Amino acid sequence: MPEQAAYSIAVVCEADADRRTACALCDRVLCEAVDWIDSETIDHLRAYHGDCRQDSCLKWTSMKEIAKARHVVAHGHSGGKPREPDAAMAEQALKLLATSDHPPDAVILMRDADKLSRRREGFEQARDAQPWRFRVVIGVAHTKRECWFLAGYEPRDDAERALLERERKELGFDPRSRAEQLTASEDGAKRDAKRVLRALTGGDHEREEACMKEPPLTVLKHRGAATGLMDYLDEIEARLVPLFGQVAKR
Repeated sequence: MPEQAAYSIAVVCEADADRRTACALCDRVLCEAVDWIDSETIDHLRAYHGDCRQDSCLKWTSMKEIAKARHVVAHGHSGGKPREPDAAMAEQALKLLATSDHPPDAVILMRDADKLSRRREGFEQARDAQPWRFRVVIGVAHTKRECWFLAGYEPRDDAERALLERERKELGFDPRSRAEQLTASEDGAKRDAKRVLRALTGGDHEREEACMKEPPLTVLKHRGAATGLMDYLDEIEARLVPLFGQVAKR
C-alpha cells in the first residue's frame, strides 16, 4: 500500500442520512476498485467532512447563510446560458470550499431531485463554471434517496418475499427496478418511496443499509439506472478512483 496522507472529501448534502448514503457508496466503490484499499484500511485513507474539518458535512440549508457571511455569490448566467435549477447554489458551495483555509481534495454534491427534473444539470453547470482545485462528484437521487435503497433490496426469507410481492401487486410494478415511478411527495402515499422502503424493511435502518452493502455493484447500477444511482457510482469510479493513483482491480 502506498504511503500517503488521507484524502479529504467534502460532502454537501441535505441531512446526515444523505451523508451516510453518499459516503457508504463511495467507500464501497473505492474498496472494490482500488487494489490496495479494503474495509480495514479505508478509514485511514480518506476523511469526509463539511466546510470545516470538524463538521461531518456541509448542509445545503446552512450553506446559504455561510455564503452570505463570506460574501460568496454566483450571479447571472453560466457559460452564457441561463442557470438550471440549483446551479447557483451548487456553485456557491464549491466557491466556499475552494476558498476555505484547507480546501478539500474532492467534493461530493448530493441531493434528491424531488420535483426538479433538471437539478443534476444545474449541478453540472456549477462543476463546469470554472476549473476547480478539487474533483467534483455529483449524486442526484430521482426522486428520493430511498429509491437507491430499493434498488438493492433482496428478500432474505419467505416473510420478506411476501412483503415484496405485496408491494408489487399494490404498485403494479417491481419497486426495485422501477423506483423512478415512486414520485409521490405526500408521506404515506401509495407511490411514496419512503413508504415502500418502510414497508419492506420495517423501518430498520440496519436492514436499509444492507441494501447498499450486500448486492453486487452491477445490480445496483442496473436497477438504479433511472434513479441516478448508476450515474453516482460511475462518477465515483471516474473521478475519485483515479485520485488514489493506483491500478484498479479487474
